[in-house]
Amino acid sequence: MRRSLVVSLVGIIVIAFGFLAATIVSGNTPHLGLDLEGGASVVLQPKTKAKSSDLKTSIEIIRNRVDALGVAEPEITQQGNSIVIELPGVKNQQRALQLVGRTAQLLFRPVLATLPYNQSATPPGQPPVQTTPPDQDQPNATVVLPDKNKQVRYELGPAQLTGKALASADATIDQTGQWKVQFTTTGKGSGEWDAVAQKNYQKQVAIDLDGVVQSAPQINAQQFNGRGEITGNFTQQQAKDLALVLKYGSLPVQLQPQTVETVSATLGKDSLSAGLIAGAVGIGLVALYMVLYYRALGLVVWLGLAISGALLYSIITWLGQTQGLALSLAGVTGIIVSVGVTVDSYIVYFERLKDEIRSGKTIRSSVDRGFKRAYRTILAADLVSIFAAGTLYLLSVGAVRGFAFFLGLSTLLDLITAYFYTRPMVVLLGRSRFFTEARWVGVARGLAAPGPVPEPA
Repeated sequence: MRRSLVVSLVGIIVIAFGFLAATIVSGNTPHLGLDLEGGASVVLQPKTKAKSSDLKTSIEIIRNRVDALGVAEPEITQQGNSIVIELPGVKNQQRALQLVGRTAQLLFRPVLATLPYNQSATPPGQPPVQTTPPDQDQPNATVVLPDKNKQVRYELGPAQLTGKALASADATIDQTGQWKVQFTTTGKGSGEWDAVAQKNYQKQVAIDLDGVVQSAPQINAQQFNGRGEITGNFTQQQAKDLALVLKYGSLPVQLQPQTVETVSATLGKDSLSAGLIAGAVGIGLVALYMVLYYRALGLVVWLGLAISGALLYSIITWLGQTQGLALSLAGVTGIIVSVGVTVDSYIVYFERLKDEIRSGKTIRSSVDRGFKRAYRTILAADLVSIFAAGTLYLLSVGAVRGFAFFLGLSTLLDLITAYFYTRPMVVLLGRSRFFTEARWVGVARGLAAPGPVPEPA
């Protein structure tokens, strides 16, 4: 049993601080939200009265545009008849407005060549072909654009058709159970589409939106008579996404900027600094109290908080790099609140040990039994916090979601560290006479607080 305890303890310490070291060496840091990093804020309003469904569709299209540029954790919400967009890290107002507000055109371009996605993979002896930036995707130019799945790039000729030729598109299932996209053209677009089909028969035509190739199907007919379908190994989501692009390649409503402003991070960073100072003072006082009251077990709390912090920092940084997660002031608040949850877990266990020792048991026999009973309480309490955070995350928007996510993540880490760190650490300490009997740090002295005095019979 001792071997398994040592493996568990060493394992979580190595993982926590190993990931932290790797994160620091890589130079990566957490992405910060608009309130901490600053950026641009844009409020768009339709020129004419728009349906709520059109505004929601516009939000999805704008979100796809922003995600394609790698903006971390953009906030895009509908407020009344307006769309509010907050872009962390984007300092250029004109760039932000061009990014989210323009009514983009959907272009159909002939595929001239297929290139490796990685420019460094160009065959020897050939100069690398540079990818065309999205803002230089001119309809009359020959361009090189990536596909949306980041697998290949396409060299494309000038656009031969725009999305105005299409009337609608829908994702459906064929007789074999495969997903496909059916589309119809406008009256004028029918002849235009057939002309493109005849020029590119048995060749690929790329569907280009905002400088990204959404799909590049092969044309297998020369006349469509106003109807056509795109087949392939589509999943349901892929087919629906392509149908959305074809149907709403451009925004369904014309939007005009109501306000465009650069947001300074000064206020948020001042608030963060004040919050961190308050949090550090609070944690310091709690840590001091735990050592004075629980002796060596207080040191267990110190190391446990360091392990939780290392894991949390590494995970937040990794999610920021891979998923675009941004740490906002609300998220920092959720993390600070979670520290109280974590310390409570230690107190529940230590108080359970007190009860065991007061009943006449030794520390060595109490640590494992006490943990089993305490962990049930810790598990129940933490699950309630996780469920509450999950519900809040699903039902809320904006900063509240950030608070809920980081609170839930921190609480989940508390369950992990309690089982893989706190239990083996305390059990191993309970077998050491120095840590149990030493005058100043002895665990027994910290746990053997006098219980209630029985009343005389």
